[in-house]
Amino acid sequence: MGNKSNAVLNERLKPYVGLRALQETLRMHLGFMLLGVVCLSVTLLAFPLRVVLPRALSKRVGRKLIAVAFRSYLRLLVVMEICRFDLTALDALRDGPAIIIAPNHPSLLDAVMILSRLPNAGCIMKAELVNNVFLGRGARLAGYIRNTPLRTMVQLAVADLHQGSPLLLFPEGTRSTRFPVGAMQGTAGLIAKHAGVPVQTVLIETSSGFLGKGWSVRWTPEMPITYRIRLGKRFDPPQHTARFVTELEQYFQSELAHAQLPDFPVSEPPT
Repeated sequence: MGNKSNAVLNERLKPYVGLRALQETLRMHLGFMLLGVVCLSVTLLAFPLRVVLPRALSKRVGRKLIAVAFRSYLRLLVVMEICRFDLTALDALRDGPAIIIAPNHPSLLDAVMILSRLPNAGCIMKAELVNNVFLGRGARLAGYIRNTPLRTMVQLAVADLHQGSPLLLFPEGTRSTRFPVGAMQGTAGLIAKHAGVPVQTVLIETSSGFLGKGWSVRWTPEMPITYRIRLGKRFDPPQHTARFVTELEQYFQSELAHAQLPDFPVSEPPT
C-alpha cells in the first residue's frame, strides 16, 4: 500500500519537477546571456577609454570598470537565485601591498569573483582570452597580461607588481583536473622570486561542478550554487622555484582535502 501511494505521489509531482527543471535551465541560459552583455558593455566602453586616456590612467580605470561590471553581474546571479556568494574574505586584500594572489581553480567564475572585489588587481590570462572579442578590449584596457610567451609574461608581471598592484594568477594554469586541486606550475614562484613579493593563497569552495573542467554548457546544475572564498597561508618570496612549487601544491592538497568541492573532471549532474 505504501509503495503504491508513493508511486501515485511521484506521478502527480512529475509535472512540477519538470517545470522546475525548465525554469532552472532558462535561468542558467539567461545568466550566460547576461555575462555576454556585461562583457560586451565593457568592450564598448574600453575602446574609447584606451584611445583618450594616458596608459597609466587607462589601466586603473579599466580595472575598476571590470570590478564594477563583475560585481554587478554577481549581484544579478544572486537576485536570480542562481548562485550564492561568500566573498568577504577578499576585502582584506583590497588596497593592500603588491602580492601574488594564488587561488585554486574549480570554475570559470573564479576570476570573476576575485576581480569583482579587487579593483586594483592585475591578472594573468590565457592568450586566447585576451584575443577574445568579448573580453579582449577590456583586458587590454586593464593591462592584464597574456600567459605567453613566458619570458615576456614574467617581465610584465614583475613590472606590474613593482607598481604596487596585486596580481591574480592561478598556479594550476587551468581549471582543476583532479580532486581537490591539479598539479601546480612554476609560474607563481618564478614571478614571486623575481619581483620579491609574497604569494597569498586563496581557497575557493563550491557546491557544484558548474563550469568546472569537463562541464558542458548543456548541463543544468542544482540551484542555487554556493561559492565561498577564504584566505589561506601567505608564503614569503621563494628562493628556490621548484621547491616552492612542491610546497605550494602540498599546502593546497592539505587545506582542500575536506573542502566542499566536486570531483574533477566534473560529470553530468543527476536529473
